Amino acid sequence: MSTYAYLKSDIINTIENDSTEFSDQISFFVQRAESRIMKELDDVALDSYTSITFTAGNPVVSLPDGALVVRNVNFTTSATVYGEPTGIIPLLQRTYEYAIDYWNKPTSVGTPRYYARKTNTQIYVVPTPTSTLAGEIQYTKQPLALSSATGTSATTSNYFSENCYNALFNACMIEANYFIKDFQVVQTWEATYKNSIDALRNQARRTRRDDMETPASPAGGPTPVIQGAN
Repeated sequence: MSTYAYLKSDIINTIENDSTEFSDQISFFVQRAESRIMKELDDVALDSYTSITFTAGNPVVSLPDGALVVRNVNFTTSATVYGEPTGIIPLLQRTYEYAIDYWNKPTSVGTPRYYARKTNTQIYVVPTPTSTLAGEIQYTKQPLALSSATGTSATTSNYFSENCYNALFNACMIEANYFIKDFQVVQTWEATYKNSIDALRNQARRTRRDDMETPASPAGGPTPVIQGAN
């Protein structure tokens, strides 16, 4: 198992610098490396599924804590909706601007068709739900960060160290060489990092399910019957 201590030792041995000044910076190298990988790696293994509730008369739905990317939103119904059979009905993703233009009277209600990211902690569904609905959200969540701390509550290993070690190490080496101002070597590590992240992306694409793909354009769907519109 690759741990923070193992990664730290790997960085120090490769740079050949065990000074306190350098060692004290390694936690920052790791933080920046994890953030970079999270932005550049699209891996469904980082996804979580959580039940959500659509509240009658309210187009705003709160996201689970730590949700970075919303992949899919659905609700369950016993009725036939938009030509879909009864059961789980997927919502289509749109921009927030599209959603508020499509349903410009949020006090009017109907059956949800689209969702959009409203804020970092909320999505916006349109039409505004007629009734309370049970649903589910699939989202990407940031793994717990690697920690130099010790003890039972410390995160000494995480998703990155266990599944993306090469990319994590290479990204740390980029940061480390920037720190020691060896800019020529940075370019070498950038190329090595790119190869490792490309390999992870290819693996993620092979395992991605069709229903996780985001619709390419905001083409309109069927126009729902508006209840309470004036």
